[in-house]
Amino acid sequence: MSRLIWDNTGERFYETGVKRGVLYPQSSVDPANPYPLGVVWNGLTSVQESPSGADANAIYADDIKYLELRGAEEFGATIEAYTYPDEFAICDGSAEVADGVMIGQQARKRFGFSYRTILGNDTETDSYAYKLHLIYNAMASPSERQYQTVNDSPEAITFSWEVTTTPVAVEGYKPTASLTIDSSKADPTALAALEDILYGTANSDPRLPLPGEVIELMGGANTFDITLNRANATVQVGKSITLKATTVPSGKTVTWASSATAKATVSNGIVTGVAAGETTITASFTENGHTYSDTCAVTVEAAS
Repeated sequence: MSRLIWDNTGERFYETGVKRGVLYPQSSVDPANPYPLGVVWNGLTSVQESPSGADANAIYADDIKYLELRGAEEFGATIEAYTYPDEFAICDGSAEVADGVMIGQQARKRFGFSYRTILGNDTETDSYAYKLHLIYNAMASPSERQYQTVNDSPEAITFSWEVTTTPVAVEGYKPTASLTIDSSKADPTALAALEDILYGTANSDPRLPLPGEVIELMGGANTFDITLNRANATVQVGKSITLKATTVPSGKTVTWASSATAKATVSNGIVTGVAAGETTITASFTENGHTYSDTCAVTVEAAS
């Protein structure tokens, strides 16, 4: 054990800045890839994250405070910028009816959004690290715009949008509308691969991957797993044994297979001996294009 020490050198952290904004308009063409194309958002000046909800609701019984329930949490934000990409018009309720002619008060499209903030400390200042923020299923509300005459101290107009979100499903966790990756802790190779997806490469367009894909890419594959209750088993010809598969998260549909059906067959975990010999029973499920599996080596003995 050691005594706590405050403000060690290199441990005085702070967060600042906002840059590398990317807009990902939502598309309904492919539900597995709802944010298929990203565009640069230049002129980004501020992103204010505004979580809300999760309010406490006290429950009383037996003349005491019995327990405390909390409401659902919501994620909102305010985006401010000097400009915005043309592709944001459909997210802001505008439609182009002719070249250079925009009509307002139209249906608003949902979008994804990513940006970076600086994570600094007392030794490396702003060069220490950064945080990558991902926002999903967002919708912008109408906002005010104030135009003023040019005077002796002109200022550029700042546009502002209030953003609400609807959480998206995440296997093994509650639905969410936001993810944050800390570059000082994340695997550098995995983070570089994620940024290639977010920002594009010479051979691929930028896109916003769903949370499940991000978690798996960043080394969270253990969020999904499958385990058999036995690694080895013996069964006689004409007899059966039952194997049990436990999945993470629970309730996944498991596929069963025998490497040698002439020796033993398997159906829903029930292994039946056919002829003396050996086989491998595999239980698996697929998530986000990746297959998770576990095996049991089975020896089939002649009937006694």
